[in-house]
Amino acid sequence: MEKKEMEVVKGVDLQRYMGRWYEIASFPSSFQPKNGINTRATYTLNEDGTVKVLNETWNDGKRGYIEGTAYKANPNSDEAKLKVRFYVPPFLPIIPVTGNYWVLYLDDDYHHALIGEPSRKLPLEWLSRKTLENHLDEEIYNQLVEKAKEEGYDVSKLHKTQHTNPPPEEEGPKDTKGIWWIKSIFGK
Repeated sequence: MEKKEMEVVKGVDLQRYMGRWYEIASFPSSFQPKNGINTRATYTLNEDGTVKVLNETWNDGKRGYIEGTAYKANPNSDEAKLKVRFYVPPFLPIIPVTGNYWVLYLDDDYHHALIGEPSRKLPLEWLSRKTLENHLDEEIYNQLVEKAKEEGYDVSKLHKTQHTNPPPEEEGPKDTKGIWWIKSIFGK
């Protein structure tokens, strides 16, 4: 069965989209620690129109993070199709890795979003943003699950992200050796 073309949000106001977003659920992936908690992303608009990306997660009490840059896949389109470039490994960033970041759903208040990419394998994320809001109402969560199904995702692989309440305010102790990243390659 051929999958339909994904519907992507149009006309996203990048300035409104900036800030901290909490991962509510995602597919397990090789680029995140298996037991990571409090996973979040912070987006900052650069003067040149690109976006600074800071992805963070906590594993065994230590903060793992990676920084990257997002940019419009097609600068002439109003579709929310972005490319995100990270350099790995985080402790010696020399290898560029670029992925897709497509906004499949965004509520009018810019409080929750569904993020995906064209292969429908990785990533699939529910993001929630408000001051210190690291959870999502179950009804909204279920609506986003249905939207993901409509877009052709196999939602049986979804994993809800654990968060402490309140979420960490500080950066916390860093995993300066990038151990989390190395472990994640081996699925740990």
